[in-house]
Amino acid sequence: MRAVPIDLFAAARPESAPGAASDNPISVCDLALRTREVVENRLRAVWVRGEISDFKRHRNGHWYFCLRDRSAQIRCVVWSGDQARMPAAPDDGMQVVLFGHMTVYTARTDLQLKVTRIEAEGDGLWRKAMELTLARLRKEGLLDESRKRPIPHYPRRIAVVTSPDGAALRDIVAVLRKRNLGARVVVCPAKVQGDTAALEIAAALRRVVRWGKADVIIVGRGGGGKEDLWAFNDERVARAVVACPVPVISAVGHEADITVCDAVADLRAATPTAAATAACASRDEVKKALGLAARDLSGAMSQLLSHARREIGALRVAIAQSSTRMLAARRRTLAASASRLNALSPLATLSRGYAVARAEDGRALTSASQFSEGLAFELLLHDGSVAAETKGISS
Repeated sequence: MRAVPIDLFAAARPESAPGAASDNPISVCDLALRTREVVENRLRAVWVRGEISDFKRHRNGHWYFCLRDRSAQIRCVVWSGDQARMPAAPDDGMQVVLFGHMTVYTARTDLQLKVTRIEAEGDGLWRKAMELTLARLRKEGLLDESRKRPIPHYPRRIAVVTSPDGAALRDIVAVLRKRNLGARVVVCPAKVQGDTAALEIAAALRRVVRWGKADVIIVGRGGGGKEDLWAFNDERVARAVVACPVPVISAVGHEADITVCDAVADLRAATPTAAATAACASRDEVKKALGLAARDLSGAMSQLLSHARREIGALRVAIAQSSTRMLAARRRTLAASASRLNALSPLATLSRGYAVARAEDGRALTSASQFSEGLAFELLLHDGSVAAETKGISS
């Protein structure tokens, strides 16, 4: 390819133009600025393959490194504002493909590649970014199995966070309609890929929480490339899942796709269809559960009745024995009382040969002064009475 000369002063041919003669020089700064303008205008953005070396993070947030191969190297810069589109910072020695535009750093007139995209060969950058996020979450205990909750078998309301136009939603709704016994499906729409997807998914999860009526949440999407699924590896989405007070099922991509969202969710489903299956019991499962419950209830009632009968029988025996003991005790008490009363009874005294004199009006005559000549009275004995009359009185 023939080299094309570049004239920095092509637009200023007259000899009087600045820099065209020794008596009219330009400043170093102007030369550097014109050089940058030529480089940026003449060279289009390109993809470049190479190896990362001398990677540094500046305190201002920018990344600086060299991209090299066996024959050459070039300085590169990634401005902090462009880093959001990259999964993670590259490491020294990593083979990458960069997309950028050549420019000139005018302070030193250094030629450098202004990088706006980085793709590692293979999945190195994606894997590194995911591992860094998982490490932070693991340190906080957010990946512990102990914090994960069981999925309810019979939810009344199932919230689905996904794209309203995606096949994942159609699959979920079809399975729920086929399996479920009247649960309400509420869709909270969100983008599931692209620069704003992570923010929209996290915001949708927070809206479901504010609604406060969901019994379980399904969050996910259908299959795609690593970049398509990357929103579900975003730490903001992971923390939104953790903050949900109701159980969350993550269903991202296909069975082979594992994301950070899967790791923090209460249940990871291999596909959206599997998530819908896990979100609620089927009609057959409900019928089987009701049959088992009826059998268990019948058995429990039979055991309860049998136990009650045994208790009633034992109580009947105990009452009979207690009544017998109480009756015997009462009889003994009554006999003792009767003996005491008999000892104090006048009849007992009469049976020992004594008699009681009683006037006709029934008064007991206990003193000789109560008798007079010819007084008729009754003499009470232990086995009867005798009519008597006073013949004489002696004191």
